[in-house]
Amino acid sequence: MAGSMDRAWAEINMANLRQNVKVLQEALPTGCELMAVVKANAYGHGAVPISLCLNRIGVHAFAVATIDEGIQLRKKWVKGNILILGYTPAARASALSHHRLSQTVVDVEYARELNCFGKPIQVHIKVDTGMNRLGENYRHMSEIASIFDCKNLKVSGVFTHLCVSDSLEESDIAFTNQQIQRFYEILDGLKEKHIQIPKIHIQSSYGVLNYPELKCDYARIGIALYGVLSTLDATKCSLKLHPVLSLKSKVVLVRTIKAGESVGYGRSFTAQKEMKIAVISIGYADGFPRSLSSKGHVLIMGYRVPIIGIICMDQLIADITGIPSIKRGSVVTLIGKDGSEEITAEQIAFNAETITNELLSKLSSYRLQRIFVDSASLL
Repeated sequence: MAGSMDRAWAEINMANLRQNVKVLQEALPTGCELMAVVKANAYGHGAVPISLCLNRIGVHAFAVATIDEGIQLRKKWVKGNILILGYTPAARASALSHHRLSQTVVDVEYARELNCFGKPIQVHIKVDTGMNRLGENYRHMSEIASIFDCKNLKVSGVFTHLCVSDSLEESDIAFTNQQIQRFYEILDGLKEKHIQIPKIHIQSSYGVLNYPELKCDYARIGIALYGVLSTLDATKCSLKLHPVLSLKSKVVLVRTIKAGESVGYGRSFTAQKEMKIAVISIGYADGFPRSLSSKGHVLIMGYRVPIIGIICMDQLIADITGIPSIKRGSVVTLIGKDGSEEITAEQIAFNAETITNELLSKLSSYRLQRIFVDSASLL
């Protein structure tokens, strides 16, 4: 265990991570390899320790968002294929080559720019099948085929991204199936041109959970790897995944306020009777959403207590009236379990009107220590 628990911290359970990998791999079709998405500091969990742990249990395919995320992993001796999902300026092609990183081709013009570097670069071609973000448009069969003619580009993958695979609404299912059809039509077109098809990948976390029948070479698993789903919405498949991250802090002051006294900025909360409050050393600068002011909860000594007033940059305040024994130094759980009570990342994200992907990736890498534990007791 490394790090500090003086103020606020994120506890990362590596046993839960390994269990999630096992569960997800068992759910994948035969021959499909898990590609661990560790962008945004592994969704706030710590990209380097997470990736090294995954390496040790046999995961050798990773996805990041930026070249610098990829370089960080290489410098810490992460082995295997590392795919950059986002755009990298062609001016940094030498770094792609030096660090043995695979780059996503975002369109045919970009492929030509990379090809001009003059040395081999590993790439995956992204096909835009309807999301209208990155990728060469699926209608441009000839342009996609021409990328294979770039002599300095070593095409080791072709993929697309399903933009509503998380939804079970009828219209969204129809759109997703249309995306899948468009992607396979591209593959058929490439075969007709006698182009050998490299490894393909379509599914992200929700692709696996809602479209498990798809047979691919890789499945890009992000949020589900960490035992969390983006929202509280149901999925077609239900896997027994365990949250990897718990968010914790400490009580730094307990005081009694009288009826009529206000709490915090803007005097947004006024006590209607005498009450006991706890000041807790975590705030929105640590990544805990300010939008949970006066509507969120935390756990202290197994009790669920409400947040009152406006969440500050560095502290928040909770109502602990009627709860004995809480004192300075008492541990506060903001995400995770305490006794029989639990607050999940999905619940917090719902109340904050966002998704867990944003919630977790915004947890401060600077202010919040990551405490890595390896306990199967949380399973």
